[in-house]
Amino acid sequence: MGTWLEHKVITNINAPLENVWETWSDLDSMPLWMSWIESVKTIDSETSILPDLTEWTLAANGFKFKWKAQITERIDQQKLKWESIGGLPTKGEVIFSNNENLTTVNLSVTYELPKMIARFMEENILGGMVTNELQANIDRFKELVEKNYHNQLLN
Repeated sequence: MGTWLEHKVITNINAPLENVWETWSDLDSMPLWMSWIESVKTIDSETSILPDLTEWTLAANGFKFKWKAQITERIDQQKLKWESIGGLPTKGEVIFSNNENLTTVNLSVTYELPKMIARFMEENILGGMVTNELQANIDRFKELVEKNYHNQLLN
């Protein structure tokens, strides 16, 4: 058994919840704003809003990991929880809340690493790098949503 490590990030987006949810729901476009994600492929598209089963490929610093993720809880425009069902052990949740045209997105990502590697990740430098990268990703997500929302208002 390894060690589970968790990283949490947050952003406030100047767009309605509906727009934020719609952009997050487009899993195929996640590589546009998640720098370490090379691809997301839908395996099961039984649902109309988000697929229940997807295959993810992460590529960073010469490492490549694949895993399948299952959505374990979905409350439309409020919360998504997932966990891997093979490959890299991961789980996470994203929570959406809004106040008029300001939407807050809280993202938590947890993954299991072998104890020897986890020991280095727990130290401020490497663990901080992962948190900083997740924050940069969610900030790119914010920019994408705000740009699309602004363009929608202009049209």
